[in-house]
Amino acid sequence: MTAMLTISASADEGMWMLPLLQKMNAKAMADLGLNLKPEQIYSEKGTSIKDAIVHFGGGCTGEIISDQGLLVTNHHCGYSSIQSLSSPEHNYLEDGYWAMNLSEELPAKGLTVTFLESMTDVTKFINKLEKKSEEEQTAAIQKLIDQATAENPNCTALVRSFYDENMYYLIVYKTYRDIRFVGAPPAASGKFGGDTDNWMWPRHTCDFSMFRVYAGPDNEPADYSENNRPLTPKQSLKVSLKGVKDGDYSMIIGYPGSTQRYMTATQLQNMLDLNDIRIDARTVRQDLMWEARMADPVVNLQYASKYAGSSNGWKKWQGEREAFAKLNVIGREKQKEADFMAWVSQNKKRVEKYGNAIS
Repeated sequence: MTAMLTISASADEGMWMLPLLQKMNAKAMADLGLNLKPEQIYSEKGTSIKDAIVHFGGGCTGEIISDQGLLVTNHHCGYSSIQSLSSPEHNYLEDGYWAMNLSEELPAKGLTVTFLESMTDVTKFINKLEKKSEEEQTAAIQKLIDQATAENPNCTALVRSFYDENMYYLIVYKTYRDIRFVGAPPAASGKFGGDTDNWMWPRHTCDFSMFRVYAGPDNEPADYSENNRPLTPKQSLKVSLKGVKDGDYSMIIGYPGSTQRYMTATQLQNMLDLNDIRIDARTVRQDLMWEARMADPVVNLQYASKYAGSSNGWKKWQGEREAFAKLNVIGREKQKEADFMAWVSQNKKRVEKYGNAIS
C-alpha cells in the first residue's frame, strides 16, 4: 500500500511507502497543509486510516465508509462481480441496482476484500541470506512467513521487494470472503463515455459501486453464510459534506500498480515496443468480441466484463505512448543517465563501483 500526494499549488509526485512516512515524508506533508500525524495514516499497533483502505478483488482499492462494513470502490472495479450477478432478466450492469436493506444485498461469489495488517522491514534479514544457497534462502523466508502466520490468526503473510529489490517487507494481510453487492448506478452513468472517457481527465462518469464486507460471529473472515453479519471495522472513513476549495490538501492512498520510475531508457523503450504489440493484438480481440456482443444480447452481457478489462489496458497503453512522446520521457531519462555517468567518470572509485550500472 502506498500514498501519493497531490495539491493544486505544489504537487509532489510519486508513490510513498506508508511505513516510511514518518522518516521520509512527514515534514513535507505538514508543510503542504496536512494536519494529520503520520501515525494517524499508518500505525501497526493502533488504528489508522490504512485500516479503512482495502484491496478490493484482484487489483483495486476500496474504502470502508461505515461502522457496518459498507465499502465504496470504482464502478469498473465492481464491474465483473455486477456482471456475474446479472442476467438478461435482471441486468444490473445496464439498469443499476440498490439494496434497500441488508436482506436485498447480493452475495458476490468469489469476491474478496483484503485488509493490510502490517508491513515489517526485513531487508537486513534478506540481505544476510545472499551467500546461502537458493534452497536455504527459500527455507529461511518460508520460516519467517510461517512464524508471522502463526502469530496472526486468520491472516496470510508474504515477503515482497520494493525499490527495485533494494528493500524487502514482510506483509501481513487479512482477507474476507463474504462480500455482498449493495448498489451501483446504471451503465448510462457508471460507464458514461465508454472508452472515450476512460483514462481521461476530467472524467464525467459516476465511477463508483458499493459493496459490504461480512464476517462470522467473531468478526473474523468466514465463507458465505446467512448467519454472517456486517463487519465491524477497526476504522472507517467519514464522508465530508463541506466541499473543497482551491489549495486544499489532498492525498491518495491505496493499492496502485507497479511503477516504471526505476527503469532505464532502454527498459522504457522495450516496454513501449511490447505495448505496441499488445495494442495490435487487443484491437483484433476486441473487434471480434464487439461484433459478437452486438449480435446477441446474452453474449453482450456475458462478455461485458471481459471486453471492459481488455479495453482498459488497450486504452492505457495508447495513452502511455502519447504521454511518453509529449513529455520526452525517454529523452529525459537518457539525459539523466548521461549526467549520472559523467558524475561517475570523475572519480576512480565511482567508476569501479558504478561504471557498469546502466549497462
